[in-house]
Amino acid sequence: MKVYLRTFGCRANHYDTEAVRAMLETNGHAIVSSPADADVAVFNSCAVTSDAEAELRKVVRRAAREQPALRSLVMGCAAALDGDRAEPLRILSLPTVERVIAGADMPAIAEALDLVPPATPVATRAQSGVRALLRIQDGCDEHCTFCATTLARGANRSRPGADLVREAAVLGQRHPEIVITGIHIGTYGADIGSSLGALMQRLVRDVPSVRFRLSSIEATELDDALVELLAGAPHQLVPHVHAPLQSGSDRVLRRMGRHWYSSSTYAQAIERLAVRMPVLGLGADVIAGFPGETAHDHDATLRLIEGLPFTYLHVFPYSRRPGTAAGRLGGVVPSPVATERAAGLRALAVRKAAAYRANRAGGIADAITIGGRGERDAMTGDYLSVIPSDPSLPRGARFAARLVLEHDRLLAVPL
Repeated sequence: MKVYLRTFGCRANHYDTEAVRAMLETNGHAIVSSPADADVAVFNSCAVTSDAEAELRKVVRRAAREQPALRSLVMGCAAALDGDRAEPLRILSLPTVERVIAGADMPAIAEALDLVPPATPVATRAQSGVRALLRIQDGCDEHCTFCATTLARGANRSRPGADLVREAAVLGQRHPEIVITGIHIGTYGADIGSSLGALMQRLVRDVPSVRFRLSSIEATELDDALVELLAGAPHQLVPHVHAPLQSGSDRVLRRMGRHWYSSSTYAQAIERLAVRMPVLGLGADVIAGFPGETAHDHDATLRLIEGLPFTYLHVFPYSRRPGTAAGRLGGVVPSPVATERAAGLRALAVRKAAAYRANRAGGIADAITIGGRGERDAMTGDYLSVIPSDPSLPRGARFAARLVLEHDRLLAVPL
């Protein structure tokens, strides 16, 4: 059987697709790069924005045109919510779709694909990207008013630490970097008597051959153990933090249901880290035009971002998700206003990113080559995309480099 895999959304979804890949390859099936060459397609869906769901529908329909005989399965978050909202997707009505499976239910996916169901949870051994993904937990116990992911993924569930160390050790034989991912990684261990900091100490100790990277983590969940690793062992836990902000207005944060921090406690957590780290890649998610957001609220967000050492931002105009509490809030911000505010945030992000890149020129970086043939670039520990000065470096090579600014590009010159 030839299978086409397509993933939408976050790194947790990408990990789940890699687990499906591992299950298929273990059963002797081939992964193909085009639906035109496939017997079966597996689409891993995202429900974060309406755009993500629209893209799913477009891609499934296009695949059906390319291969009318295709048998399609849709999994993931949008699949989990399908038919259970005021505005259902009705995924089963899409051409070639035969099964819709909520989340990443591997036994159900195995059954749908006529595979032998896994006797134990699926662990990946070699993934398609240079940087491997390791999902340490699933679900979230918070209830942000704008988020459909909790509805789709359920409560926090942590994987056993021993299983994660074993999988990381195997992945480390083929991948120079492992990205720690999940839905709410800062709550790892709350249900099994552990913590993210304790897990990372164990991974760094037991799998010393790779560098680890945290995916999105709440700023106020950076405990002492994590701060110590980020500041003191940057070659093992890279100096990069992506800490969702969403808004710099405390009033808007309360409307968002993000009760565990304020603009001041967020800033204090970031400043506590930055004072110890001369090199720090710092990113955040920000929502523009959340219901009830005023010009004053937007200005508060701009001021907070201006005052912190961000090196990039992911900016999203508010997208109403059916079934979420935010959809019932008043004070809808007109789309043109939200778009304008998002543009202002992105312009600020571009300026801060350029300043950080210029500041890094002349410095030393831990880099890994990524990209395909003829498109070779590299990623530094602090999450900069740079160009290796030596084009012969193979994909996946890890090397120490000096960064040189040349014609607005950062070159990585091997030491």
